[in-house]
Order: sequence, then C-alpha cells, then structure tokens
Amino acid sequence: MRVAIGCDHAGFELKEALAARLRKAGYSLLDEGTNSTDPVDYPDYAEAVGNAVRSGRAERGILVCGSGVGASIAANKLPGIRGGLCHDTYSAHQGVEHDDMNVLILGSRVIGPELALELAETFLKARFSNENRHLIRLEKVKRLESRYLNIESGTLGEARHEK
Repeated sequence: MRVAIGCDHAGFELKEALAARLRKAGYSLLDEGTNSTDPVDYPDYAEAVGNAVRSGRAERGILVCGSGVGASIAANKLPGIRGGLCHDTYSAHQGVEHDDMNVLILGSRVIGPELALELAETFLKARFSNENRHLIRLEKVKRLESRYLNIESGTLGEARHEK
C-alpha cells in the first residue's frame, strides 16, 4: 500500500520514526515533508498529504502535528478527505470501517512512537465495511460536502437540511 505521510515541525521527529518503521513493515511511503524541525505551517502539509490521497498517488495518508488538531482541521477542508485524529486503536480501525477515513492524524505531543506505530498499522490494515448503514451515512457526508462546496461557488442559494 502506498501511504502519503507529512508533518509540521512539531511532528517531524515522530513522522521520521513512524516512516522508518512503516517502510520496514513493507509500506511504500510518499514523504510530503517537512524535513526538519524548522518552523513551518501545518496547513501546507495537510494539503500536500490530502492531495496525494485525492489524486490517487497514495491510497491513504498520515499527518502529524503537535496536537493533531490543526492538521485535522486543515485536512478536512479538502473535498474527499475524511481525516480522523486518533489516540486509540478502536478509533483508528472504526474510523476506516464505519466512516471510510482515509487520513490518520496524530498528535506528537500527545502520543509516543510505539502508540503511533500501533495506530498507523491498525489504520492501514482496516477496510471500509461497505455495510448499507455505513454507505448511507457516507453518502450523506458526501452530499453535505458537495452542497456546501456548491454554496461557496454560488451555484446554490442556501443549504437545506436533509434527513
């Protein structure tokens, strides 16, 4: 599996440790940076990883920043990206199985390298269930995203709540 990985300066050391372990485990990585602890802006790396997933250059993505919150917010602004900030293995696999999560987001100041590796492997091994109830919910998420993208581009007058 090809995985895009990226971080800001706060996540650099964890990203490097995680990347080395994932390569050793047989994953093909697309490193989207950053490549040092010099201060950078997390939205740039969230966009790079998200676009790698959106374009098909990577099947999944992993982002690391200090808390994971900033990268999560930024990544989820990209159409088609379903990023989840995870600190436990249940969320890492359930996010894929039920919500078709395609980007795992980690906080380097919250978790250590061993847990990060466990979360990444859990995320990468998980598969979307394709159960009807999850397909229906995922379709609603996609319609929600599309509806607001259309509002921003001026093609819809206003959003309407759909049940």
